[in-house]
Amino acid sequence: MISQAKEVREMAEKITYKDAGVDIDLADRLIGSVQDRIKSTFRREVMGKMGGFAALFRLDWRLYSDPVLVSATDGVGTKLKLAFLTGIHDTVGIDLVAMSVNDVLVTGAEPLFFLDYFATGGLQPATFESVLSGIITGCRMANCALIGGETAEMPDFYARGEYDLAGFCVGVVDRSRIIDGAGVEPGDALVGLASSGLHSNGFSLVRRVLLDKCGYTVESRLADLDKRLGEELLTPTLIYVRPVLQLLGTMKVLAIAHITGGGFYGNIPRVLPDSCDALIHRNAWDRPRIFEILRKESGLDDYEMYRAFNMGIGMALVVREQDAAAAVQRMKEHGISAWIIGEVTRRSASDSRVRFE
Repeated sequence: MISQAKEVREMAEKITYKDAGVDIDLADRLIGSVQDRIKSTFRREVMGKMGGFAALFRLDWRLYSDPVLVSATDGVGTKLKLAFLTGIHDTVGIDLVAMSVNDVLVTGAEPLFFLDYFATGGLQPATFESVLSGIITGCRMANCALIGGETAEMPDFYARGEYDLAGFCVGVVDRSRIIDGAGVEPGDALVGLASSGLHSNGFSLVRRVLLDKCGYTVESRLADLDKRLGEELLTPTLIYVRPVLQLLGTMKVLAIAHITGGGFYGNIPRVLPDSCDALIHRNAWDRPRIFEILRKESGLDDYEMYRAFNMGIGMALVVREQDAAAAVQRMKEHGISAWIIGEVTRRSASDSRVRFE
């Protein structure tokens, strides 16, 4: 009798990984259900089968005289909070890809493959599938293979229904074609490529102003917006890879700045020689209406607006003055609105390397 009671007690005390909040079988099933869609992103250089410990990618060295690998990593930041509030999760998957492939692009490199990291307290199939769907869409837009990733369940680490994302991209460029800003000179033109809105930066400030201070919700309909506020804020980051790579095949681009966190003030100087500044014509382009709403509701001055947000310019190209009009036209032919937004000037004594007029 004692032996039987002990056996019953031991069986009752047994616990599985699933009991602890980690469902390995569910994760495997979810990945398996989208295998064909993931494979739809594969380039011909992808080797091996899915599910290995590491992914294989065979670079055709014959296509390059002196190939240089380029890497970037990023996340989506607190924009994820809007996804949690709205239940819209596919657009942040596109954002995740965009932030890294656009960073790789500024060097003149072609993005080759992408890896994602999805971490959550407990897998929710519909949410996971929606996020992954967005990542797949982003990779296809960038012609970038979704070659691997990691799905991590960490019970008690994240609030129920919440998750975090990180993305990693590797690209390649011939050494002689690297874009590093070295040839930029005073008199060169700045061509701005339109953003789709806020992209993936400044959302801690956005939430503080619109949700906390103004009391709007993600369901609010503002007079100047065509969508509910949450849908507007979750408009995905534009992926500039295909149009810009095609432009690079037709003209000399001297520098490219991805306008992300830090806005104009933080990003444009990163691609200029120490001897140069930038002069921006603030009325040269059209801004999405969300920026005027933020300015009006927050009371932020111009400096803070142009430091926190992209203000309607997602990427800035530096080209020779005589090439600027053609660059604008080429972008428009690819469906990207573009404008000549300023010029490169000689370095001034001012603390700020970006001036507006």
